[in-house]
Amino acid sequence: MDTSTSATRVDNTASDFYVDALLRLKDANVPFLVGGAFAYSRYSKIDRSTKDFDIFLRRDDLSRAFAVFEAAGYHTALPFPHWLGKVQWDGNFMDLIFSSGNGIAQVDDAWFDHAVDDLVLGLHLKLCAPEEIIWSKAFVQERERYDGADVIHLLRELGPALDWPRLLARFGEHWRVLLSYVVLFGFVYPDQRDRVPAWVADQLLAQLRSEGTEPDSHVCNGTLLSREQYLYDVDRLGYVDARMVPYGPMTREQVRIWTAGISRK
Repeated sequence: MDTSTSATRVDNTASDFYVDALLRLKDANVPFLVGGAFAYSRYSKIDRSTKDFDIFLRRDDLSRAFAVFEAAGYHTALPFPHWLGKVQWDGNFMDLIFSSGNGIAQVDDAWFDHAVDDLVLGLHLKLCAPEEIIWSKAFVQERERYDGADVIHLLRELGPALDWPRLLARFGEHWRVLLSYVVLFGFVYPDQRDRVPAWVADQLLAQLRSEGTEPDSHVCNGTLLSREQYLYDVDRLGYVDARMVPYGPMTREQVRIWTAGISRK
């Protein structure tokens, strides 16, 4: 895989902050991966400007990362304790991500095992693998933000080279979400349908045909796709929130904080 620099635009002041922060993490031996616009631009070859910088790390390493930044005089915050911390300096932000908004895509050792070497802002760093980026982006289907086009562009650029068995394993019981993108990809790019291996669609469609209904569950999985657009279903129609234990990884308090954040968008 080519290791050319990501084509992401960032102003000089922000760049100085990012480089300093990244070097501090490296010097402190805090493991992290670069994601967000830098990784997406690298894989999709689509230039994208960014006003923040996303790094991914294990939840257990978050406190060490915060300590590094606080010692440097940077402001740290944990606005959403189930997935996201923030570092700020002079109006510039770095997001420290250890899961996803729905709690599904938790950063584990496999993120690091499959990371990709690259040059970012002149530094030799590791990027999140495209499989993890697709997995986490596939669930972002908010009214004000939809990452589906990013997923489609990544499939177009990387389809034949993806580790499809690993990607299928990542989606796991949420395989219908992946199937929806496979179908949508063939609609968007009719002449590129072979970039998704035929066996992937065959396997997913076989699962679809063999799947029965679950009349007793009364679970709404829509909350895994949007923290806002399916609140009516759980608040008014009596559906169980798929994000919450025992169906998902989140507690009631985590869901409350994440929902309250809607008003701060």
